Amino acid sequence: MERGMELQNTVKEALNALYHHPDDAVRMQADRWLQDFQHTIDAWQVADNLLHDATSNLETLIFCSQTLRSKVQRDVEELPSEAVRGLQDSLNTLLKKFHKGPPKVRTQISIAVAALAVHISAEDWGGGGIVNWLRDEMNSHPEFVPGFLELLTVLPEEVFNYKIAARPERRRQFEKELTSQMEVALSTLTACLHINELKEQVLEAFASWLRLKHRIPGSVLASHPLVLTALSSLHSEILSEASVNVISELIHYSAAGSSGGATVNMPLIQVIVPQIMSLKAHLTDSSKDEEDVKAIARLFADMGDSYVELIATGSDESMLIVHALLEVASHPEYDIASMTFNFWHSLQCTRDSYISFGNEASAEAERSRRLQVFRSAYESLVTFRVQYPQDYQDLSLEDLKEFKHTRYAVADVLIDAASVLGGDATLKILYIKFVEGVACCGNKHNEWRPAEAALFCIRAISTYVSVVEAEVMPQVMALLPKLPQQPQLLQTVCLTIGAYSKWFDAASSDPSILASVLSILTSGMSTSEDTAAAAALAFRHICDDCRKKLCGYLDGLYNVYRTAVNGEGSLKVSAEDSLHLVEALSMVITELPQVDAKKALEMLCLPVVTPLQEIINQGPEILQKKHPRDLTVHIDRFAYIFRYVNHPEAVADAIQRLWPIFKAIFDIRAWDMRTMESLCRACKYAVRTSKRFMGITIGAILEEIQGLYQQHQQPCFLYLSSEVIKIFGSDPSCASYLHNLIEALFKRTTCLLTSIEEFTSRPDVADDCFLLASRCIRYCPQLFIPSSVFPSLVDCSMIGITVQHREASNSILTFLSDIFDLAKSCKGEEFLSVRDSVIIPRGASITRILIASLTGALPSSRLETVTYALLALTRAYGVRSLEWAKESVSLIPLTALAEVERSRFLQALSEAASGVDVNAAMAPVEELSDVCRRNRTVQEIVQGALKPLELNRVPVL
Repeated sequence: MERGMELQNTVKEALNALYHHPDDAVRMQADRWLQDFQHTIDAWQVADNLLHDATSNLETLIFCSQTLRSKVQRDVEELPSEAVRGLQDSLNTLLKKFHKGPPKVRTQISIAVAALAVHISAEDWGGGGIVNWLRDEMNSHPEFVPGFLELLTVLPEEVFNYKIAARPERRRQFEKELTSQMEVALSTLTACLHINELKEQVLEAFASWLRLKHRIPGSVLASHPLVLTALSSLHSEILSEASVNVISELIHYSAAGSSGGATVNMPLIQVIVPQIMSLKAHLTDSSKDEEDVKAIARLFADMGDSYVELIATGSDESMLIVHALLEVASHPEYDIASMTFNFWHSLQCTRDSYISFGNEASAEAERSRRLQVFRSAYESLVTFRVQYPQDYQDLSLEDLKEFKHTRYAVADVLIDAASVLGGDATLKILYIKFVEGVACCGNKHNEWRPAEAALFCIRAISTYVSVVEAEVMPQVMALLPKLPQQPQLLQTVCLTIGAYSKWFDAASSDPSILASVLSILTSGMSTSEDTAAAAALAFRHICDDCRKKLCGYLDGLYNVYRTAVNGEGSLKVSAEDSLHLVEALSMVITELPQVDAKKALEMLCLPVVTPLQEIINQGPEILQKKHPRDLTVHIDRFAYIFRYVNHPEAVADAIQRLWPIFKAIFDIRAWDMRTMESLCRACKYAVRTSKRFMGITIGAILEEIQGLYQQHQQPCFLYLSSEVIKIFGSDPSCASYLHNLIEALFKRTTCLLTSIEEFTSRPDVADDCFLLASRCIRYCPQLFIPSSVFPSLVDCSMIGITVQHREASNSILTFLSDIFDLAKSCKGEEFLSVRDSVIIPRGASITRILIASLTGALPSSRLETVTYALLALTRAYGVRSLEWAKESVSLIPLTALAEVERSRFLQALSEAASGVDVNAAMAPVEELSDVCRRNRTVQEIVQGALKPLELNRVPVL
């Protein structure tokens, strides 16, 4: 008793410090203490006592109600059964005590009662379940109805609250209990309608119950007093938020497949739709409160989204809804207009989906009819404004981000319109706007924004415009050079040129058009960093799609490239954006004949190699001290050259010439991760493009990284080796040096990664090591599986399975899955006996670690990858693997995992072993995971039993 009082006082003091102490350090200390306190067993009694204490202040009441709520949700299993009964009585008393508030406290108590109902059986509420108990309580104590109404509201919400540590089976049972008591709940709510001041609360509770899969026929709901009350409340002076929520839920329910769909629920739909349509005038009523307009717009949008299949028929009634949605879409407030965007997308996707008119001719006639019906609606959508605001220069970064998001969302709607109307027809509408905008550029205010907005829209629909469009596009392109050099406008001009690169290739037989375009792009590169970025990107698109035509312009293109790469002249192209130019020239060179390509490639490499050669010529000391960026800016350009110049022999010659420079950087900078990553990336693309033309250079590269890895364990040395294995793994002439490479890299790595702490501190090494190992299984199992490093690498993987780093963990699990699936890989079958000699002695431990990973050692987001590995093991080892699994789950105490839950899991593994579809095993595996993670205490018990960090765990019999 004394200890309880002492703790109560400490809680009050800590809360006082948290909310009122001037010192931040004291407040943080108080916060930490209170959080730790919430996890203790004492928290139950202390929180309960303080909530019953009439002297507790608001801060104490809020904290204690939150504590009790979270304890009920997560930790009910801590309590003996008689204490649970006492808790139930206490919560009932508290619900009555706080029936008038404070609202925050009442809500927390209501959630706690609802959470308790998820945990305990219907019999514990007097046999009829919590809803019947609640109805009886409300009849017996009408003065406490407000508190009970809140409980009735949160009850169905707790069905889907996975913070509650209930077993999956109990959760399903609870949902069935509530669904079976739906009529009792609704009749109880209906009885409360006569209390006018509670009407809003009653409707909120009704909306909450509608979210359950209740199967009440639409014909019953259509005349239900709660539905009729919600519909009539739509027309009250102050729009009822609760009624909007109810109608929204009814719309979703009436169209949902689980309720039978729109056809079955037509009586309900016929009641709802006219009532919503009668609100249409409010959309344009300037005297209406903006929040009310938003609520009404939401109902129209919900109606459009839910009834899109009915609307797609194009009937007269459905077109009334379409016209109402057009009014919402034309609303000046973006937040309101954008509510309809999803509908326009769904409608254009749905138009043809439900046509079933016998023969193809009838179906085509119906398609044409529908297109005619919806054409004018989509034409209206094309008039969207996406202009920069007048004060765009003063916009904060957040506002600018929001503005860009708005434009992209509008662009998506334009794409939907273009998919219905056709790109060329949409372009004609936008061209009129563009011409009007160009005229504004010439007025005394030199207003560029309308032209930019129209051009942005033209760019948005580029993929829908025919590449041979000859009526509007030539006129658009002819106007571009005449536009003012305003930066935002020029940026959009450049991006539009890039977007129509395929049109330029197909449509421009006149070389002067390409010359004019390149002139605009060069101008863009000289104006600002943003316009330069847009111009460089467009330059890449033009060179990609018009590469054959541009072979004759190579000198001019090269001058732009050299100037940008060397940072000469007035060009403002950043180092990052210059990579677009490297890629652009590389793609044009790909179109040249072999002899010309070699010379052009030399020219392309010259501005890149010169600065690197100059640094190296200054000696090792200077090279050692250089900032990584001084090197990587050039090496990254080589990576792009080797990647995009698709002339294997020419690239092989280039890498052979460049190797002395690369080797000098490898030798002096092997300690520098950024430079090594850049250099390995360049080598990777050289290997990928040149393949077997690499000749002796590949041997030199491998010898270099094999030696350097012993001292500098750079992960990139491993991923470069992965690329080599992929290309040369099956080549018998490479077997000797690849075997040496594999042995050297894996031996060094397994010596590094000897504990979970090492995996945690070197996740990139782990990730790339096991990616390389998986590559070896796929491309050279004959070198890898029989090697001396294979068993030690399996041991290493067992240590690291539970590393929290996502990529590293996934690579390890994939490696193990590849071993288990060895029979599926090329040439894998002949090494099954070698594999089995390694896996079988370790099988029980691997199984235990994988089950520990499923049940909490790894985050639940990895469940799919872990499950696949476990099922692959099960398929590979059949009955033996089931014994391993049974041995592992038997370690988990029955308090954490019930016998029925174990059996369900083992049955699923048994079915997977016998060849049943593995997807069928997912649900029981997920249930095992949920049960064992249901709260922190259970998770600790499970992990303490399975001990995933112990490689050899002997079960206690």
